Order: sequence, then structure tokens, then C-alpha cells
Amino acid sequence: MYIYENPDWPEFKWGSENILPLLSTVRFKQGTIIGKMGSLGFELKDQANLEMLTLDIVKTSEIEGELIDPDQARSSIARRLGLEISGLVASDRSLDGLVDMMLDATSNYHKELNKDRLFSWHSSLFPTGYSGMNKIITAYWRNDLTGPMQVVSGPAGKEKVHFQAPAADKVDREMQLFFEWVNGSRDIDLLLKAGIAHLWFVTIHPFDDGNGRIARALTDMILAQSDKQPYRFYSMSTQIRNERTKYYEILEKTQKGQLDITGWLEWFLNCLLNSLEASEEILGKVIFKHNFWLEHASKIENDRQRKVLNLLLDGFDGKLNTSKWAEICKCSQDTALRDIQDLMSKQILYKLPGGGRSTSYAIKTKA
Repeated sequence: MYIYENPDWPEFKWGSENILPLLSTVRFKQGTIIGKMGSLGFELKDQANLEMLTLDIVKTSEIEGELIDPDQARSSIARRLGLEISGLVASDRSLDGLVDMMLDATSNYHKELNKDRLFSWHSSLFPTGYSGMNKIITAYWRNDLTGPMQVVSGPAGKEKVHFQAPAADKVDREMQLFFEWVNGSRDIDLLLKAGIAHLWFVTIHPFDDGNGRIARALTDMILAQSDKQPYRFYSMSTQIRNERTKYYEILEKTQKGQLDITGWLEWFLNCLLNSLEASEEILGKVIFKHNFWLEHASKIENDRQRKVLNLLLDGFDGKLNTSKWAEICKCSQDTALRDIQDLMSKQILYKLPGGGRSTSYAIKTKA
């Protein structure tokens, strides 16, 4: 029996003795981070919001097995938010559509959720009417003409069915109940509401494709309602990506169970707590980068230095040496060495232990 086949569906239940202490812990951490961010200026808030939204876009796609260029995601978000950042690059239609959906969910978190709004999100996700090579129904509920909507894994002919969604002819009624609950429920903590909405939506699985990304956008929308602001200072999609195996395990277990969803809510709140804790490191980097440029912007001689320093501040993969500098900036190694020596003389870079061909450099955290 799937959860939606229970006679009392969708009357979810959970054990308050398990949930309330955990909910209190998450609420405290959420309040602490929002309080810290509230003391920052608009420029830093915008930078932090940009970084978190970029992470959300990249990671929500990774969960579906799609790799997105972070520079394209950052550029698309910055253009839509009207932020002036260096190094803007072009982005494709499908990525822009994903960004539009996420921004509508978080920036317009107070707006009513209804069929037309979800259809616009779905249309944004699939602007060509195709998912990969497959033509899909866009901006409307699935019809199941090719068979029931199933979540499967394994090779063709030996698939394992993890879940089968409600029949297509029930989707419209199921979604009406969902909309009424999302828009009307006032007697439940919004963090719990975010977790329940996520589970409920992916269980109905109303679209041909894109259900996971839309479910995470809905989660972010309700979390923004809880935060009482459109700024995103933590990324649930990043944490779900980090815990993807556990996510699918608890989701399958819950969807094949009864209406007691205590286990699901415990996982969801712990995932949210981990997301909040991880955000402190990311936000620390944003603040460090901001302060770094306040102190050193006037000392930078050329765009090559600015480009590589930004890469280092954003988390450079591996160690920086003259060869990598030359490759990144498309210049000679002699030019790269002069750029590096100039930054070392200004106490911006320092030489890491080692010498010869292994000589590498890093940003000084203190002058």
C-alpha cells in the first residue's frame, strides 16, 4: 500500500515528543543566522543571497543528474536581480527558466499558490517542450497515456519500482486539496509545513517531469515565509544533494508506509539544521571576500589579478602556481610570475611551503 491509498489520506500524523525538541533546535539556529544577516548592509546581503541562490540552482539540478555551470547560474540570477557583478556570461533558456522559477518562489513567497502559478513554473523549466530527447506535456498535469507514473531504477527489463504515483485522473483533485492546505493552513509551524508540502507534492507527482525541482522550489517558498524575507541565507537543495541517498531511502519508506510521517519530518528537520550550519561557512566566505576587496581593490594592477583573486576567494580547485595562472589568464608564465610577485609585495599573496616546480601561492588571510 502506498501512503495515498490509506483511507484517511492526506491526514498526516507525527509524534510531537520526537519532533518538538528538534524543531526548537532548528528554530534557534534559524533565528541566530537571520539575526547575524540582519546586521549586514544591503550590499553584503545581496552578495550572500546571490551565492546561496547560485548554490540552490546548481545543486537542485545535480540531484536530477544535470550539471550546470555556476558562472552561468550566477550571471542569470544577477541579471534578474539587477545586481552589478563582474564577469557576467551568457546563459541558456532552460537555465534562465529554472532561475525564474526559483526567484518567483522565494521573492514572491507571500503570493497564493495555484494551478496557473505551478504551470508557469513548469513551462519555465521546459521552454522547448522537451526533457532531454523526450517530448513531454508542459504546463499541464500528466496524462499517463504511456503507463502509470513510476519512480524506477535498474537496467531495462530488470527495473525496480520504488514508487507509483496516483493515477492521472486523480491528480487535479489531489492538487486542489494540496493548494487549499498550502494557502489556508495557519495552525502549523512553517518549518513542518515545508517538510509536509515537499513530501505531499512529490507523492502526487503531478507532472511528466520536473517534480523534484518544483518540490524543492515549494520548500524554499515556505521556508522564505518562515524567514519572513526573500533573502536566502541557506540552501536546502545543497544539503539534500549531500544527503541524496538518505533522502531517497526515507522518501521511499514514507511513501510505502502509513500516515505517520514522524520519520520523514525528523529527517527533514535534521537536513534543514545541517543546511543552516553549513551556511555559516559559506556566509563567512562572502563576508571575507567583501572585506578583502574593500581593503585591496585599489592595489590591483590589472584584470588578470582581479580574475585570479576572485577564483581564489570563491574556492580555487587545487593549488595556484605560475602555470595555472598563465593558463587561466591566457598569458605567458613570465607575465604570470610578475603578477604574482606584485601581489606578494603588497602582502596579498604568499608563497606556500615547497619550491621549484611545486611552488604555489595562496591569499593571505591577515596582513
